[in-house]
Amino acid sequence: MQMSLFALATLLPVGLILLAAGLGGVWGWVTLVYMTGLTAALDRYVPRLLPERAEGAEFPAGKGLSVGLGLAHFAVLGAVPAAVAWGNHGWASAVVTVIAAALWLGQVSHPNAHELIHRAARMPRLLGRWVYVSMLFGHHASAHVLVHHAHVGTEADPNSARRGQGFWRFAPRAWAGSFMAGLRAESTRRRRVGKPWIGHPYVQYVGGAAGFVLASALIFGARGLAAFLILALYAQLQILLADYVQHYGLRRRHGADGRPEPVSDAHSWNTPHWFSSALMVNAPRHSDHHLHPSRPYPGLRLRETMPMLPHALPVMAVIALVPPLWHRVMRRALSRIGQSG
Repeated sequence: MQMSLFALATLLPVGLILLAAGLGGVWGWVTLVYMTGLTAALDRYVPRLLPERAEGAEFPAGKGLSVGLGLAHFAVLGAVPAAVAWGNHGWASAVVTVIAAALWLGQVSHPNAHELIHRAARMPRLLGRWVYVSMLFGHHASAHVLVHHAHVGTEADPNSARRGQGFWRFAPRAWAGSFMAGLRAESTRRRRVGKPWIGHPYVQYVGGAAGFVLASALIFGARGLAAFLILALYAQLQILLADYVQHYGLRRRHGADGRPEPVSDAHSWNTPHWFSSALMVNAPRHSDHHLHPSRPYPGLRLRETMPMLPHALPVMAVIALVPPLWHRVMRRALSRIGQSG
């Protein structure tokens, strides 16, 4: 039953996006409502905790859905610019379809790619990496694994927001900081094992991003390229919002030796909201992911002792766009877990 919910929540909007791209009309609006109002309403009015899976739970359906969503990502990324470039659905339909597709890229495809880059098998990891490359954010595949997980909750992690730091100040620091920190980490790792620069992942990230931009321009023209860039940049915004919201104000203490304490439940925010959790392949169960990065998403756990956000993750991301409102909400949330905001 749980996998059926994951599949329904994540794949249904893919079908709606493709209908919107092909037919226009009401389908873009239906997708937009699904990704926003319907998700918020189901979270609020149909409270339900998904059943916990056993530790280490993994099964072919979970792997298959992750790969299927990775492949669906490229279908969406091709269909929407094509619709904008060659379709005849009107500007309003095109705008709504692009926004709805961008929401899916940031709220579904990103969490799924995040799942893939943590896989032990090489091919799923490569698929996740190229999903990020296609969103012009390939460095995330290195920075997230090598930097964020190692330094979360410390000043060494560009993606852990300090208390009092607004999102619009955080975002450029996180983008540039994670790019450079991931580059240093990958370069150091390659030097240690004597690998040449020619196979450096950042060559793929930068070259692949340039290739996607060039291909979009050549295949879809100026309008299709504009749609592709909007999709990529909007997806990047949501990725940065997710990092900001899920770690805001939570810091690891340093011991007498200057080293930070081990990562614990206390260093990530979580949400128990059932439908957005299914939509985001359990990404809102973030504390358990940091404790067990290789644990497959159906097996991630939620405990009452974990820091809980007052609203579902997509709602909190919208609030974060308005820093004064965000700070007011988070002062109360931090106070509830014994920290001043």
